[in-house]
Amino acid sequence: MKAYLWSFLILTLTLSCSAPEQVKSEKEKLFETLLSVKGHGILFGHQDTYAYGYTWNDVEGNSDVKRVTGDYPAVFGWELGGIEKGVVANLDTVSFDNIRKYAIKAYHQGGINTFSWHPFSVVDRVDSWNTDNKVVDKIIPGGSHHEAFKKDLDALANFLNSVVTEEGIKVPFIFRPWHEMDGTWFWWGVESCTPEELKELFRFSIDYLRNEKGVNQMLVAYSPDRNFYTRQEYLTWYPGDEYVDVIGMDNYYDLYTDGLVGEAIDKLHIVIDYANEKGKVSALTETGYENIPDSTWYTSKLGKVLADKKVAENISYTLVWRNDPLKHFFFPYPGHPSAKYAKEFLKREEMWLLNDLTTFKKQQ
Repeated sequence: MKAYLWSFLILTLTLSCSAPEQVKSEKEKLFETLLSVKGHGILFGHQDTYAYGYTWNDVEGNSDVKRVTGDYPAVFGWELGGIEKGVVANLDTVSFDNIRKYAIKAYHQGGINTFSWHPFSVVDRVDSWNTDNKVVDKIIPGGSHHEAFKKDLDALANFLNSVVTEEGIKVPFIFRPWHEMDGTWFWWGVESCTPEELKELFRFSIDYLRNEKGVNQMLVAYSPDRNFYTRQEYLTWYPGDEYVDVIGMDNYYDLYTDGLVGEAIDKLHIVIDYANEKGKVSALTETGYENIPDSTWYTSKLGKVLADKKVAENISYTLVWRNDPLKHFFFPYPGHPSAKYAKEFLKREEMWLLNDLTTFKKQQ
């Protein structure tokens, strides 16, 4: 009798003390958010939105998106080119201290951060757009400058791991390295390295950041430019499913050239189909129209692409490029002829700004 009671007590304690549900990491929560918005809304993003805009620079609480629409973007893009040189500001003159501050603020506000990195070549310290010399074959494993490149990755990792809240949370983000590799304009582009070299560079970069430097709060995006028409062409530089979380495409040209909106939609369908098959996020990772000479662009071009049924039901976000107070802008400022069309576009039910995203997350 006593043995029976003792066995019953052990069983009861075992059932009542079963392991609690595993706490999700910040990276996992970010990935779930990006997947869960699919079919509900497309998150709208803007590069450097806190940093500067038309006629202003580093004004607390400012954003040209907010000035036009009354709300911030849901996705916040930041550039880390130059961090590898040990300088105080990126190649767009935004200080890294400010980028850290902005990214933490975006996280606290409920937004999503994404980082791009256009590094200066460790071979000769020319910028990413200088293709005079071969670089990739020299920085991949076995290359003459591989160890030096690891030091550049150390600097990048140190910054990424420093984007931490006061509570000690490493802010999660989407990292979009070596993008537009199908173009000719970067030293990692189609005319400057082979697809196998690019894939090796991609894999090594992510392995090193994750496994050697502990950058475990990172989702990774794969984003060629528009120069593909089939899945096979799209995957030419793909490093493998284990390295990528976001299946993306950068596309400017198709979205401002007359008659090519249909091509942009078709290419996004390729992106979406692959992402859905692999259980990954799909996105139009970078787009825009410099200085917006077509005032209706946001409704007649970008709006048309994102209104396609398959696109609207599947991609999680899009991001337009930055508003530099001295050089150019990709989102209108108040009073610009395109502002009313951008506002109309972002009032669509399927287009979500920051308040839409935070409301959705509270309801989950």
